[in-house]
Amino acid sequence: MNPSVTIDIQDNGVASVCLNRPEKHNAFDDSIIAELSDSFKNLAQDPRVKLVILRSNGKSFSAGADLNWMKRMANYGHEDNLKDARSLADMLHNLYTMPQPTIALIQGAAFGGAVGLASCCDIALASTKASFSLSEVKIGLIPATISPYVIEAIGARAARRYFQTGERFSAERAMSLGLVSEVCAAEYLDAELDTLVNTLLNNGPTAMAEAKRLVADFAHQTITPSLIEDSCERIAHIRVSPEGQEGLAAFLEKRPANWKE
Repeated sequence: MNPSVTIDIQDNGVASVCLNRPEKHNAFDDSIIAELSDSFKNLAQDPRVKLVILRSNGKSFSAGADLNWMKRMANYGHEDNLKDARSLADMLHNLYTMPQPTIALIQGAAFGGAVGLASCCDIALASTKASFSLSEVKIGLIPATISPYVIEAIGARAARRYFQTGERFSAERAMSLGLVSEVCAAEYLDAELDTLVNTLLNNGPTAMAEAKRLVADFAHQTITPSLIEDSCERIAHIRVSPEGQEGLAAFLEKRPANWKE
């Protein structure tokens, strides 16, 4: 039996986490959620990993919740449902808080919880064949655990619409909402990914992690004297760090920095 989730780490530090249930449209259940959660935690702590790509095999990116899992959940009581929801929430948070850059590669349909996966990634690339739906209300449910990430990605106004309508929308619409960063024809999707990966690999890995942390710590904060001082401390710290010193030296000496070797 083929694994439901595969992990590949290349020599250049690019890690791929791949949903591998094409016959089920890459729908996920509690066991796959646990696999994804462990994968994200392990990759986050792996010093070899410079960036992470979340992708899937087959026609669909992910149909969201697996039908058999939903059947089991229908018989759960409140406590079992709460435990189940916490597992999904933990997995999403593990993806969202990874220190490395994260890229979702969306080649096809992304429904329900799959929109949450895309929202948790720093960047999402989509094919023109991709489509999206926050479809939970169609079966009397709500997109609760994914909602903090989706609302951050598309904004409260759009979330009010799509959380309530459950309507299907295109990759182009997803890009206009901020859910997707770039849209291209299916045959160019891998080339677009390669360009983005090469751009990221040219940057200081510690600097990217710290830049990502800036957004997490400073977004939506009031600009106070303490926040300004914090920003000054951070740039002073990274300027004197080994990576900062190497980057500045490489720039001044007009040579590649050592992380590009």
